[in-house]
Amino acid sequence: MANETFSASRPKPGTPFTASEARDAMVKKELAAERAAFEAKTIKLRALRLAKEEEERALALKKAAEAPPPKPPRKRAAAKKTA
Repeated sequence: MANETFSASRPKPGTPFTASEARDAMVKKELAAERAAFEAKTIKLRALRLAKEEEERALALKKAAEAPPPKPPRKRAAAKKTA
């Protein structure tokens, strides 16, 4: 019986590391959540930027179609040779 009480009072092998392993797992989980939130924000901002660029491109095409055609350049008169 003395051995049973002695062995029961001793810590089991590997128990000192369970707290640090739990903290490591929690930190990894938090980092994964932060990374996912950052990626979601990046995807949202990219979609907004692409939509804005597309809108600007369409506006530029519309403006170019409505603009009057450019005037043709004037031809310069040839200089007369004096000889």
